[in-house]
Amino acid sequence: MGMQAALLHMVYPPQCVACDAMVASDFGLCGACWRETPFVTGLVCDQCGTPLPGQDPGHAVHCDDCLAIARPWSRGRSAMLYRDKARSLVLQLKHADRQDLARPAGGWLMRAAQPILRPGMLIAPVPLHWLRLLRRRYNQSALLSAQVARLSGLDHCPDLLQRQRNTQTQEGRSRDGRFANLADSIRVHPRRSARVEGRHVLLIDDVMTSGATLAASAEACLAMGAAEISVLVLCRVAKEC
Repeated sequence: MGMQAALLHMVYPPQCVACDAMVASDFGLCGACWRETPFVTGLVCDQCGTPLPGQDPGHAVHCDDCLAIARPWSRGRSAMLYRDKARSLVLQLKHADRQDLARPAGGWLMRAAQPILRPGMLIAPVPLHWLRLLRRRYNQSALLSAQVARLSGLDHCPDLLQRQRNTQTQEGRSRDGRFANLADSIRVHPRRSARVEGRHVLLIDDVMTSGATLAASAEACLAMGAAEISVLVLCRVAKEC
């Protein structure tokens, strides 16, 4: 740590990103908040990253959802489950202008992504419709994808995908309703199509529930010639084991 940074820490000690308690380093969680944050560890579904019971059998395993639904991507991981402190952090990032949370979240995503990262991947976020982007002023998924690209050194295209129509909220919809709501709503940006062809694309989003948004994004990339798709999310909505 440089002298200037040390002096700043004396004047403004590092605080927990969740509760403002004093912590040892910037952009960290205090012990209490760490214990209340459900990070995904152990055996996970190889397509969505939800935790699974049992020990690692030495080959890919899948959750019930991914066995029941044909996913247009090959592999996926999630950093946390969408509950407790993790849910609070995502909602603050998404709706409370807590853009600073993207930095620690990028580190959490990187740890989860290690088994699926590949050289030459193209990283891209799930897009917002321009009207929603205008209201929110930023795409939280793009903040996350930028951090993962920075930490991994992989190619990043924040505007690879576009929402062609402003879809209604997914809240309260059934699984089939979520997929129907997103059908044909996302496309590859016409000026970015050359960047997709033949590439392994890593799609990043803040939360995965049914996977409808990621599926629509993956299908758009595959339609433009992507070789393979993987997905990475900050939080997975999942049943507890």
